[in-house]
Amino acid sequence: MQIIIPENEYELTAIRAQGAGGQNVNKVSSAIHLRFDINASSLSDWLKARLLNSKDNRITDEGVLVLKAQQYRTQEANKKDAIKRLHGIVNAANQVKPTRYVTRPSYGSKQRRLESKVQRGQIKQLRGKIASE
Repeated sequence: MQIIIPENEYELTAIRAQGAGGQNVNKVSSAIHLRFDINASSLSDWLKARLLNSKDNRITDEGVLVLKAQQYRTQEANKKDAIKRLHGIVNAANQVKPTRYVTRPSYGSKQRRLESKVQRGQIKQLRGKIASE
């Protein structure tokens, strides 16, 4: 199930991008800072707890998720990228991985493994010098 976050729950701010880009990078605010307050959002309490307990460096101690988007040259593309990444983070936290049960290899798979090891050893043995009589 995809979770859609309303626009009024996150704050977008235009900032200057870092890095190379010539004269354009110094005069155009094309990068975007996205701030999403997890505690004040309309997400379920369970999902809020999962997001806050995740070990994501982008979540501050106050529970605000901060994303910086500066991959693209235009402000509009960076806005779309930041919103897409926000939805990706929230939807990833919403996914519950199934519990993994310990299993043992079957008898047949053990036999096939040992047989392949024997074959490999025989191939390597054939590479040696031939003993002359």
